[in-house]
Amino acid sequence: MSDNIRSKIVTQGVQRSPNRAMLRAVGFGDKDFEKPIVGVANAHSTITPCNKGIGVLADRAEAALKKAGAMPQVFGTITISDGISMGTEGMKYSLVSREVIADSIETVCNGQSMDGVLAIGGCDKNMPGAMIALARLNIPAIFVYGGTIKPGHYKDRDLTIVSSFEAVGQFTAQKIDEKELMEIERHACPGAGSCGGMYTANTMSSAIEAMGLSLMYSSTMAAEDLEKAESTAKSAEVLVNAIKKQILPRQLLTRKAFENAIAVVMAVGGSTNAVLHLLSIAHAAQVTLSIDDFETIRARVPVLCDLKPSGKYVATDLHKAGGIPQVMKILLAHGLLHGDALTITGQTIEALLNDIPVEPRKDQDVIRPWTNPVYPQGHLAILKGNLAEEGAVAKITGIKLHKITGPARVFESEESCMEAILSRKIKAGDVIIIRYEGPKGGPGMREMLSPTSAIIGEGLGDSVGLITDGRFSGGTYGMVVGHVAPEAAVGGNIALVLEGDSITIDADARLLQLNVDDEELMRRRASWRPPEPRYTRGVLAKYAKLVSTASKGAVTD
Repeated sequence: MSDNIRSKIVTQGVQRSPNRAMLRAVGFGDKDFEKPIVGVANAHSTITPCNKGIGVLADRAEAALKKAGAMPQVFGTITISDGISMGTEGMKYSLVSREVIADSIETVCNGQSMDGVLAIGGCDKNMPGAMIALARLNIPAIFVYGGTIKPGHYKDRDLTIVSSFEAVGQFTAQKIDEKELMEIERHACPGAGSCGGMYTANTMSSAIEAMGLSLMYSSTMAAEDLEKAESTAKSAEVLVNAIKKQILPRQLLTRKAFENAIAVVMAVGGSTNAVLHLLSIAHAAQVTLSIDDFETIRARVPVLCDLKPSGKYVATDLHKAGGIPQVMKILLAHGLLHGDALTITGQTIEALLNDIPVEPRKDQDVIRPWTNPVYPQGHLAILKGNLAEEGAVAKITGIKLHKITGPARVFESEESCMEAILSRKIKAGDVIIIRYEGPKGGPGMREMLSPTSAIIGEGLGDSVGLITDGRFSGGTYGMVVGHVAPEAAVGGNIALVLEGDSITIDADARLLQLNVDDEELMRRRASWRPPEPRYTRGVLAKYAKLVSTASKGAVTD
């Protein structure tokens, strides 16, 4: 039990009785007042399949905490379904929800003087939101991933939610008929769990496992499998031990831990959103980390896993092949992982990986051996140039061409761009610009899965570039560049692009260039005026006032 709450309970006089009376009303008996009080941050929701099964896990955690000698107190936190809100105005709330989740967990745990916290999350922003809170709180803590969805099946192929988005583009291009479009929709998401490829949810769960704040193997378990519930119970036991030993998040969330996370994200072919989220978690943990660190690590870490969106397999396949521990052991054996980094178990990464073979099993090809990687270098590149002076993030694997120079097709919102794609007004060689979708300008930095999937579906993924100050879904691939900073709303050069301007995306040179001379840009800047805020009241207005640039994680504190 924390000093704060213990002092309140044992204070002599009239204060002692009311404090204890309130706790008795929620289940405390005489002997429970000396036990550690542990918050269970429960993100259960039927809004999304990602969080549908979390209530059962919270119940299992509560029971396991009691058995281990703690007093659990369960409280709720929110979620937004990115897949459902994608392509709508509601998607502006997605990144905002990361901050709401972090603030809500911090508020309850500090307000109730918790001794520890077990956070359970599913959809994309649950993971970074919880991790930001755990870093701020710095009380013993563990994260439990709600689990991945199992793949859907149609015509002997695995489906994920991205299959449904891409099918829209295929239908528009008359590559499939309406019957097939509907069958893909019906079969893409068969049950509970987060999106099944190495999209943002599975990327962040893998990163958290690499950082030592969740148990080994837990990041790739299926939501509906028994082992997920058993891992949740084990997490509760480990947390109670961490409370006894006072193992704190900031002892784990070191610079080495973040480098381990980035290395794993590169090796598994993870989401561009990992850049944004790891920067924000590092900020909360007061660890120095910059966008350039991703480029440094990318250059020396190969992509070892053949996973969707650009690859063949889904997260459940990765789990069967050895999961994140197998990937980590390969990286450790080749000097790309800090084995002395501590985990919530009290053991080091190297100790936990001791019995795992260096070479992956030969009866699978989900995890490649070091000598035969999917790609020789990491896939998340940091591009800079006069169009992104602070940097931008590109996923440069799974594409045939790494360089394109073409005319700008300029759109002031995702909706106007989507209309042009579906009207077949985008041609090979075009470079799409979607702006005023950044952290402040959106506000909320929407993900552009609908337009990028439609481009892929129409067969233009290798011949059309797309640049935005918004984000991309973890399911996005192709010649796309996001997180452009400075964003348009604060006067970044992306705001000065005119229809038809020559734009260069060069992944190999890590260049994002507006091919217009400096004098012309100065003339355009002199006449540019910041747009009026799209929202003047409510959470989006507050967010727009507080949020930082994407190159620093789009943080609000």
